[in-house]
Amino acid sequence: MRFACLVASCVILASASAVADEISVERGRLVSIIGGCNDCHTVGYTQNNGVIDPAAALKGSSVGFQGTWGTTYPMNLRITAATLSEDGFVGYMQALDSLPPMPWFNVRAIPESDLRSLYRYIKSLGEPGEQVPAALPPGATPRTSYIVFLPQMPPPYSRDLDCGVGEICSPGEPRMCVKK
Repeated sequence: MRFACLVASCVILASASAVADEISVERGRLVSIIGGCNDCHTVGYTQNNGVIDPAAALKGSSVGFQGTWGTTYPMNLRITAATLSEDGFVGYMQALDSLPPMPWFNVRAIPESDLRSLYRYIKSLGEPGEQVPAALPPGATPRTSYIVFLPQMPPPYSRDLDCGVGEICSPGEPRMCVKK
């Protein structure tokens, strides 16, 4: 009986590994979801609670992200896939180095089979659509809506009520909360 369970476990693990290595459009759709691609590159995805509108899927967005790096836009991945072969797409994604907030370092960790599946999924979506605005350097004013990514400093502490339980406001500058 133990041998039968061991064999069954090996078969299950082997089939799970084979599914992960399978290159398919459906696997690419899954990669786009669990990889967070749609979060920024599909307009309306987060507002629709993760429902993918095939007409908008991975076409990028004209809503920019602004920070110390300037203003960047989620690119139209359909155009990227349309201009590259599958091998070219895989190489491009494995060498990706882009501006924030794009987590390019996460993309570099995606297995090759998943990148190939992602490519096939993107290609299956149809016409590429329009290009998004180009990135802007720091100080340039965007002509589109944008989200600001800049750290904010809290107002200075000035009294004990600004601090948490068991803390008081320090007498010296800079004022900060310290344990009682």
